[in-house]
Amino acid sequence: MNIKSLLLGSAAALIAVSGARAADAVVVAEPEPAEYVKICDVYGAGYFYIPGTETCLRIGGYVRYDASAGDQGAFTGRRATDHEDGSENDTWHKQARFTLKTWTGQETELGTLKTYTETRFNYSDGSQSSSLNFAWIQLGGLRVGADESAFDTFTGYAGNVINDTLVPYGGFDTNVVQYYFDAGNGFSAVVSLEEGAGTVGTIDSYVPHVVGGVKYTQGWGAITGVVAYDSNYEEVAGKVRLDVNVSNELSLWVMGGYGSDDNLNDPTYAIPAGGRGFYKQWGGNWAVWGGGTYKFNEKTSFNAQVSYDDWKNLGIAANIAYDVVPGFTVTAEVDYQNVGSDDLTRAWDGAEKKSNIGGILRFQRSF
Repeated sequence: MNIKSLLLGSAAALIAVSGARAADAVVVAEPEPAEYVKICDVYGAGYFYIPGTETCLRIGGYVRYDASAGDQGAFTGRRATDHEDGSENDTWHKQARFTLKTWTGQETELGTLKTYTETRFNYSDGSQSSSLNFAWIQLGGLRVGADESAFDTFTGYAGNVINDTLVPYGGFDTNVVQYYFDAGNGFSAVVSLEEGAGTVGTIDSYVPHVVGGVKYTQGWGAITGVVAYDSNYEEVAGKVRLDVNVSNELSLWVMGGYGSDDNLNDPTYAIPAGGRGFYKQWGGNWAVWGGGTYKFNEKTSFNAQVSYDDWKNLGIAANIAYDVVPGFTVTAEVDYQNVGSDDLTRAWDGAEKKSNIGGILRFQRSF
């Protein structure tokens, strides 16, 4: 009996020890369920929630390839040195660009919190460059950061042509502190404090440039007005624009600008004869722009613009834009510029001749 009891006790001890070791074995945790990206349709198509947050993100941009030819002045004509005899030749101007854009949106107790960025990477005629063109934050109606001037954005630029500054209508890149107001009945307004850019455009004291604008939009189109104060030269410029939706196929627009220039003849900054500030960049006191778009069908549209200023500078641009497939557009444009004076410093973009013509073929994949 003693031997039997000993054997039974030993067996029980072995079972107890084995059970203890089994209890101490490593348990592999079950994998966490995957958190799939959720669509956010509050701010439009393409947004999704950043996992674990209430922030909606959209990523987009485009890849573009331009090939252009023509005179300096009509569209950045390019010159090259002949490799054999050293003479100067006309040649193609080529540029590839990749642009990356981001948008974010989130609802807060103080309104919608938004951001927008746009970064451009260029490869142009054998040289590379990059630039941060937009980087702003907006809470409700308040926007701060890098943007383009409200003097241009609030009016809607100047048509759907590629080369829309044959007669310029204002400066672009700037840092801003802006406030937008939307009454919800078609009436909107903006006030913008701006830094400007460039040798003659960037502010030279603590006083910012100031832009104000009002707009009324309805189904028939819109009427917009903007006024800008250039703090460097204490000059004022303004523009009024009318947009009309004639039909589903045809839309037309016209814009007029007027600016003072009494103090824009400062030779220190080598301003062209007659002077230009950051906002009144057209020649003389007044300028006019007009054009339109006609949609032949869902894929093909015709766009045109005519511009003229007080210095008798004339610009004409027209193109055909064709959507090969959704997101891929090919545009063929012809541009003409006539400098209104034998003094070519009065041309906007360094024309080498009084009369200039050029063209561009653009391929763009947007996403």
